[in-house]
Amino acid sequence: MRISRFHFQTLKEDPSDAEVISHKLMLRAAMIRRLGAGIYNYMPLGLRVIRKVERIIREEMDRAGAIELLMPLVQPAELWMETGRWEKMGPELLRVKDRHGRDFAIQPTSEEVITDIARQELKSWRQLPKNFYHIQTKFRDERRPRFGVMRGREFTMKDAYSFDRDVAGAEQSYDVMFACYCRIFDRLGLTYRAVAADTGAIGGSRSHEFQVIADTGEDAIVYCPQSDFAANIELAEAVCLLPARGPATEPVTVVPTPGKSTCADVAALLGLPLQRTVKSIVLATDARNQKGEITETRVWLLLLRGDHDLNEVKAGKVAGLDQGFRFASTEEIEAHFGCKPGYLGPVKMRRPVSVIADRTVANMSDFVTGANQWDHHIRGVNWGRDLPEPDLVADIRNVVEGDPSPDGKGALAIQRGIEVGHVFYLGTKYSEAMKATYLDETGKPALMEMGCYGIGVTRIVGAAIEQGHDAKGIIWPASIAPFEVVICPVGAAKSDLVKAESEAIYQELIAAGIDVALDDRDERPGAMFADWELIGVPVRVTVGERSLKEGKLELLQRVGMVASTCERAEVLAAVRALM
Repeated sequence: MRISRFHFQTLKEDPSDAEVISHKLMLRAAMIRRLGAGIYNYMPLGLRVIRKVERIIREEMDRAGAIELLMPLVQPAELWMETGRWEKMGPELLRVKDRHGRDFAIQPTSEEVITDIARQELKSWRQLPKNFYHIQTKFRDERRPRFGVMRGREFTMKDAYSFDRDVAGAEQSYDVMFACYCRIFDRLGLTYRAVAADTGAIGGSRSHEFQVIADTGEDAIVYCPQSDFAANIELAEAVCLLPARGPATEPVTVVPTPGKSTCADVAALLGLPLQRTVKSIVLATDARNQKGEITETRVWLLLLRGDHDLNEVKAGKVAGLDQGFRFASTEEIEAHFGCKPGYLGPVKMRRPVSVIADRTVANMSDFVTGANQWDHHIRGVNWGRDLPEPDLVADIRNVVEGDPSPDGKGALAIQRGIEVGHVFYLGTKYSEAMKATYLDETGKPALMEMGCYGIGVTRIVGAAIEQGHDAKGIIWPASIAPFEVVICPVGAAKSDLVKAESEAIYQELIAAGIDVALDDRDERPGAMFADWELIGVPVRVTVGERSLKEGKLELLQRVGMVASTCERAEVLAAVRALM
């Protein structure tokens, strides 16, 4: 590509409305331009990166036996009503009407449409398994779109869907896609982890997220350096930190704690470790009739050690809370505990509540908890002596750094990550709702077993920048950089030698299959170098008259800004070595 025929306009300063580094650098490097909240034009440089990401995805999906098709952006509401998601998706599902008043959705995902295709096209067991995929625009009406392409409203996604005869076949399809995703992210040149994950709103059972490691990532990834264990923090099992419950050694005592409503403040006041305190979290569940009216409310008390935090995903899987819960109101708390939040505890409650203790809390003794009396706590509390055994013991907390790994092979570590891919085993969630059946070997109808596999194409671009950048700009992996090499002639307008050699090198690299740019803009060297360091092209070849007269060229590797020289005749080999 001759840059004089290309288009980009870099910016020297960070845009004021950009919050994260990828957003700042994509705007400065002329990769995106904002059109509306969470909606961007992808400029020529940005589009080149996207197309390279798509090419790698297509090649590996095709290699894995998936079949590409293209589903529409606009989908009839009737399909979404079949699965119940027309109502369940909420305001993130952008709904529109056509001129006839019929309802449509602007797709955020395509489970309904692909299941409709399958039930019409796949009639016999002989046609299975099948895996269909497409790369298509998606739209999710985020309340607060932010972070550029990391959390935009319109984005590009690859989604794939497998259809199998039975669970064993679906598991095999899942494994094929898992391996395919590993190859994709390996080829993208990104440092990533595949972690066990919660299935979330899409549903299903088996699930893994592919997380690009970045300090700015929104997700916490839990892993064990001594084993293969890795999970999203929402799913990571927290083992009991106490091998057994110790005997009671203290009398139960109500102590004044004026103005000390947090576990940390109470522990400091009493001169005790924070690990001796227990925090109380009050939830409520509502039973409703067919009209949606509340017929009964049940209050729950969740107990965690003072230094631990509630994991709402885990809590939402506890029997009784698994149909949905909310945090109790102040009025409900006062009615059951006789006290406002800040001094609550499981001892001498005004009304019965369902008590769930975290695994570690269930083994604690002589602990401190709220006294259900303003400005007071109780110390020396013990199960069995001072309060009944909990109604349920469950894993309801987030793990913390240093916790034992649930596989027993070491201690847990935590790092930040950005989710860019997700694979689900869906089972019959959608095929049952939409009656997607096939005829088995006996001629009887059977539900198809489904899997779902997504990759955020445009999100990968932002994640790659979050992972690879420095003070000068972006550092791309060579596989997805907008150009692999840039040739920067210095003083070409005044030197026929520089101009001729730059053109010769350009043609030589093109002939070798290298994606190369020739910066023939006659720009000042400093400005030219700054542009390409900002844009992040992996290798720069500088062609100057003085070096040429010595038979040499100057090279710069963008990673680490490592400068070197090579003989003019060896430029191709030198460039390949740096790439």
